[in-house]
Amino acid sequence: MLSSLRSVAAGSDNLRGILSMIAAMTSFVAGDTIIKFAGQELPPGEMMFVRGLFTSALTLGVAYITGALRRAYLVATPPMLLRAVGDVGATLFFFMALLRLPFAEVSAISQFAPLAITAGAALFLAEPVGWRRWMALVAGLTGVLIIIRPGGAAFDWAALFVMGSVLCVAMRDLLTRHIGLSLPALLLTSYSAVSVTLGGLVLMPFESWRMPTADLLILLIIAGVTVSAGTFFTVMAMRAGDMAVVSPFRYVATPLAVISGYFVFAELPDNITFIGIAIVMGAGLYTLHRERLSLRSRFARIA
Repeated sequence: MLSSLRSVAAGSDNLRGILSMIAAMTSFVAGDTIIKFAGQELPPGEMMFVRGLFTSALTLGVAYITGALRRAYLVATPPMLLRAVGDVGATLFFFMALLRLPFAEVSAISQFAPLAITAGAALFLAEPVGWRRWMALVAGLTGVLIIIRPGGAAFDWAALFVMGSVLCVAMRDLLTRHIGLSLPALLLTSYSAVSVTLGGLVLMPFESWRMPTADLLILLIIAGVTVSAGTFFTVMAMRAGDMAVVSPFRYVATPLAVISGYFVFAELPDNITFIGIAIVMGAGLYTLHRERLSLRSRFARIA
């Protein structure tokens, strides 16, 4: 009876985690859709700054209320400075790609980030990575190459912006692992929001900024709210359920991006791009599966 109750409770936790992850990806895709739309009128740095003002105000307000800001002195370290560079680079490169490439392609290529993080963890943090995960990484990179088709008529140099964003995300997340649990998640979120805002401001001398219209300002406020909501739901997802069960639902972002690209921007990937998307997603899901098995084996040896 007790084991049955535990099973039901675990299932309920996983369901909440899955729904939270889907809500997070929906929030992020909604925000990216707004950025792609607003980018027809505004440069990337200005959007980073304006959106960041509202995101920073929201996250800093919550951090203050919860007391997380009392440990703000902990962010004054070289790893945190490098992490800020990763945050700014990831956002800037992603925005630049989003304004030049179809939404679905940008989303699909960005899904290579977990594979890049796995490779980085093996190379720089000496984490054990078996040959199967290395093969999955090669498969994922092959999928990316199928999507961007370097050397072909369909190749767009803006695809390199997405890869730049992926590398920055990998650097940021690897530094986050190095930092460990000493910093509250809310403080990290606030630090990221402020970093991206200031990064956008630094770009002002290199862009042609103008006062956003009321409609664009409202859209960027909504984009700031969706980023905060996506971050919140991601944390909820990771805390509510089994990570091995919940994490694969990150990949719903790409189908949502395909839908958004079609209905909002009249974009639809061709068949070859769909094949590349499927390979990248499959490689990422297989990597998550192997990581789950690796963790289970490690815990079994400890027990």
